[in-house]
Amino acid sequence: MDSAPGLFEPHLPARDASEIAALRTLSTAPLSLVDPEWAVALAPVESTLRSLGTMLATEYDAGSPCLPPPTRVLRALTAPLSGVKVLIVGQDPYPTPGHSVGLAFAVSGITRPLPRSLKNIYRELETDLGIPPAHHGDLSSWANQGVLLLNRVLTVAPGATGSHRRRGWEEVTDAVIAALVARTQPLVSVLWGKDAQKMAPKLEGTAVIESAHPSPLSASRGFFGSKPFSHVNELLTSQGASPVNWALPATPA
Repeated sequence: MDSAPGLFEPHLPARDASEIAALRTLSTAPLSLVDPEWAVALAPVESTLRSLGTMLATEYDAGSPCLPPPTRVLRALTAPLSGVKVLIVGQDPYPTPGHSVGLAFAVSGITRPLPRSLKNIYRELETDLGIPPAHHGDLSSWANQGVLLLNRVLTVAPGATGSHRRRGWEEVTDAVIAALVARTQPLVSVLWGKDAQKMAPKLEGTAVIESAHPSPLSASRGFFGSKPFSHVNELLTSQGASPVNWALPATPA
């Protein structure tokens, strides 16, 4: 009996060619998928990234895809390291298929309904700065201004929150944070929830804002009323950096 076709065989039916190509690259040359500045900073963890790519490829080949899609796993690191002035730390990607886009807390511009955590972020943004909630979840305009929307773990299995924790992503995101701290540039970090707040010691010496997570389970216990957006801008200005325009476009990018 013939064996099942392998992941990288071009005749695989019902498989996305771009995803297969991205998984191949994650397994062999992952640093080619990030900005050149990040490629230098992450060189010490390249072998870990390759191992993660192999893990994702093996699971994909067995019929278990990852979220976000492989083409977007490293999306947060495609903008230059030198341009980052705000770090917002998430946990792991949304486990709902179609939601994860490679930027923490963001979804695609056509995703409806919006995740409840994102709705709460918009609610606090309105309370803080008077900016009405956007009707979409595309946070590209924040990322384009130097806001690094970084999940602690960059992939998850569909429907299985936390399923890719302790597989190596933490080592990669530790390296991301270390590279940010090592610069002599303005930086404000936003740590929402206990998981994110575990990163505080790694950010010692930089400006850090901490509060409860915006999820429905915890938003009323310290996230609402925390005014993180105005606080970020005050801290950026005090460091000589330009503030972030937190208002999102009426339509997604």
